[in-house]
Amino acid sequence: MIDPPETVRTADTRVACDGATDIPGGIALGHPRVWLDIGEEGFVECGYCDRRFVLIGGTADTKADEGSREAE
Repeated sequence: MIDPPETVRTADTRVACDGATDIPGGIALGHPRVWLDIGEEGFVECGYCDRRFVLIGGTADTKADEGSREAE
């Protein structure tokens, strides 16, 4: 069984994803940095790594599900 994609809760409506944020020195292991805008849905998913960014307090925010973390 495949693990679900990571969910990141954020207070910003514009986020960057490079797929290697949590990997020390891992930029070579990630993907090209992309900028994503969270719309009315309250979330956006990265087209490369499927990481989901959820706007804190937005329509898709169900508080921290297991495996989710807040962006710093």
